Amino acid sequence: MKSSRLTTLVPFCSSAAEHSVVDSGANPSTSSPVQEDEDSFSSGVGYRLPPKEIRDIVDAPPLPVLSFSPQRDKILFLKRRALPPLSDLAKPEEKLAGVRIDGNSNARSRMSFYTGIGIHALLDDGSLGPEKLIYGYPEGAKINYVTWSRDGRHLSFAVRFDEEDNTSSKLTVWVADVESGKARPLFNSPDVYLNSVFESFVWVNDSTLLVCTIPLSRGKPPKKPLVPPGPKIQSNEQQNLIQVRTFQDLLKDEYDADLFDYYATAQLVLASLDGTIKPIGPPAVYTSIDPSPDEKYVMVTSIHRPYSFIVPCGRFPKKVELWTTEGKVVRELCDLPLAEDIPIATSSVRKGKRSINWRPDKPSTLYWVETQDGGDAKVEVSPRDIIYTEPAEPLNGEQLEILHKLDLRYGGISWCDESLALVYESWYKTRKTRTWVVAPDQKGVDPRILFDRSSEDVYSDPGSPMMRRTTAGTYVIAKIKKDGDDHTYLLLNGMGATPEGNIPFLDLFDIETGSKERIWESDKEKYFETVVALMSDQTDSTLHLNQLKILTSKESKTENTQYFLQIWPEKKRVQITNFPHPYPQLQSLQKEMIRYKRKDGVQLTATLYLPPGYDPSVDGSLPCLVWSYPGEFKSKDAAGQVRGSPNEFAGIGATSPLLWLARRFAILSGPTIPIIGEGDEEANDRYVEQLVASAEAAVEEVVKRGVAHPSKIAVGGHSYGAFMTANLLAHAPHLFCCGVARSGAYNRTLTPFGFQNEDRTLWEATGIYVEMSPFMSANKIKKPILLVHGEEDNNSGTLTMQSDRFFTALKGHGALCRLVILPYESHGYSARESIMHVLWETDRWLQKYCEANSDNDRSSNKDDSQNSTTAVNSENKALSASGGSAAHESSEFGESLCTPRSLLW
Repeated sequence: MKSSRLTTLVPFCSSAAEHSVVDSGANPSTSSPVQEDEDSFSSGVGYRLPPKEIRDIVDAPPLPVLSFSPQRDKILFLKRRALPPLSDLAKPEEKLAGVRIDGNSNARSRMSFYTGIGIHALLDDGSLGPEKLIYGYPEGAKINYVTWSRDGRHLSFAVRFDEEDNTSSKLTVWVADVESGKARPLFNSPDVYLNSVFESFVWVNDSTLLVCTIPLSRGKPPKKPLVPPGPKIQSNEQQNLIQVRTFQDLLKDEYDADLFDYYATAQLVLASLDGTIKPIGPPAVYTSIDPSPDEKYVMVTSIHRPYSFIVPCGRFPKKVELWTTEGKVVRELCDLPLAEDIPIATSSVRKGKRSINWRPDKPSTLYWVETQDGGDAKVEVSPRDIIYTEPAEPLNGEQLEILHKLDLRYGGISWCDESLALVYESWYKTRKTRTWVVAPDQKGVDPRILFDRSSEDVYSDPGSPMMRRTTAGTYVIAKIKKDGDDHTYLLLNGMGATPEGNIPFLDLFDIETGSKERIWESDKEKYFETVVALMSDQTDSTLHLNQLKILTSKESKTENTQYFLQIWPEKKRVQITNFPHPYPQLQSLQKEMIRYKRKDGVQLTATLYLPPGYDPSVDGSLPCLVWSYPGEFKSKDAAGQVRGSPNEFAGIGATSPLLWLARRFAILSGPTIPIIGEGDEEANDRYVEQLVASAEAAVEEVVKRGVAHPSKIAVGGHSYGAFMTANLLAHAPHLFCCGVARSGAYNRTLTPFGFQNEDRTLWEATGIYVEMSPFMSANKIKKPILLVHGEEDNNSGTLTMQSDRFFTALKGHGALCRLVILPYESHGYSARESIMHVLWETDRWLQKYCEANSDNDRSSNKDDSQNSTTAVNSENKALSASGGSAAHESSEFGESLCTPRSLLW
């Protein structure tokens, strides 16, 4: 399970932006009213609540998000609420060019937000001072885009609130004085609003922000014509080869294109803290604004027409320009054409300049990469990518400089100074990854390979260099010195994968000799600790080891994540947070990382969770839920490596399978399902065979241990895990009594130009597509399967139609199945009503078809088929009697609320 520390700490940069976790919500009392009449139970209409022991965990108040000041002397505690109400998702939204927009707020729809900002001083002894609340903004405000100024004296953030008609207000930009805590609007005029469809605002210097605003001259949205001007036409008369994945929310016609322009077009405005404002540049669809480290230039990226109806806006024509901070255009860096023809092969990229950035160690030097293979990973060429550097304003006759030539695909650069940078390249097909040492400004020093390894081989991962913050607000590799030694060292921060689990480390690494000294390592016996960030980086010079200060996290199986300062030379440790346990009712859960082998000899791992107080000698075997997600590998050895730690805290999200620990289930979480393609073989060539073999090994292990009842083992997963679930019920009915599949894709002919990491087309690998599709094996599925899908799923490939059609196919073969479509929900579910209902549906399914399953049900496929037919007839009788879906269970499964679409057969 994902550790909670990853969802409560903002990365160490100036911005405390939003995260993908479900971090906003409603008090249960604000949800839809509970319907107590008996009809609501028997009809199957209405949202339901799961049992109280599950509900209490999901409704637990979330922990705050943390953000450290640039000087590392203060910490923001960004307050959050619990799950949002469904009414938040029901607000109107426009689906345009792969982006979902709230037209009322002129921002991305469904944004999470913070409810308050608290500031704590980080005292010299490492302890926290008293909390100071930011105040002055409207009560009940929703806060987004919290950002530190470079000097740490001010905060900027956006504010919005709910209108009486359940629409969102437009966003306004606010600034707060960190010392006093008082906040005020950045603009004196109440008519200046933020346009954050793509960008929001950035600090240009300590007293000035560059803001994307809604143009003051903008009128009302374009109206959709009653009569279309003509047919919708797409043409390929040039016979171009264009293969694209199954993208969603694309532009459909010229009206959509006009609407996209309307909401996405912004006016850039320079706004000073003293109230001075200055519009710069013309209105355009700006997607990125990036000031130079010396505050003299801004790199401005925009997209423009012609738009596309087959790819999202990230592939629209893109122009990158260099401006002065006063808005004067210095030069155009590139104007890339529409990119509909990027090959689907993994590691393929867009033609032309890409990854254009400022060198963080220079005042105003640019670097970028250009492909030499036309962006097509199937083209053999050397070099494949070339990295260039250039000053913002080249002098007369000054030529481009080639930093490095790569034979694999460019993967980024960690900059240090004129003598050192680390360049990364990789190639997915072979899993090869290399790290190069280059001297950017030293002409006579040739690049050399530092690390050359397989990206799958986690045991050989040397770690990543720790970065320090410069006075310009950028991040560069930290150089370390130690007493009596004139060598220069780096700090390599690694997860330390071993056959016993991850043991994170911090190494002092000599960049010249390659020698290492381990200066910190996680506890191995009880705790799991990680290095989060460097705290002693307030200088632009080399750091001394004896002055080192780092931020670490610490957790255990039963203790949630807390943060500590580690201070050299004594390595003194000071705890700086004391978060309460988020679900004390499961504090004594049992967790074990188990290892076992597949029949072909591949080593597999899983995390086995058992309920608090479970005693096998007293309680016997338990019903078990297996929850997983397949992965692809090029080698058996890499597939068998252990990932994760037995000592990590069990983070339980709102839809986590671990919730069923509260219902006395055993949970086998993340059993490795490696799909291996060695040599010239592709992983999916033997997908079903390897999938079943991995599942068999997992089931045999938990049964052998006596913790899982052999006839009471359910399987489930989300997205590709749902795809896995359906395939296992089709091809391994002897293993599982039922399944839960959420937001999956079940018919691969509906994703004909590739899926996951499969880059062969349907026409190149027809047999593979058909064999892998559980839709094609719907006639084989005899065990109960619960399908759940968001009605507004925007994930590539997992259209809601996938579950609709799969359910129809199952029903057509008499399978015992149920389909739940969640209104307004996307690929992941966020509204409290939706989440609670999914948990109710899942609990109902597990209680009825897993926990209550008898030994006799673990029989032949023929018996399974007969049992399914009997169940179908029984459910149909219930449907006839109730006049609706057969959701007629007694209230022991939960309480009724008020309406997802549930279908049972």
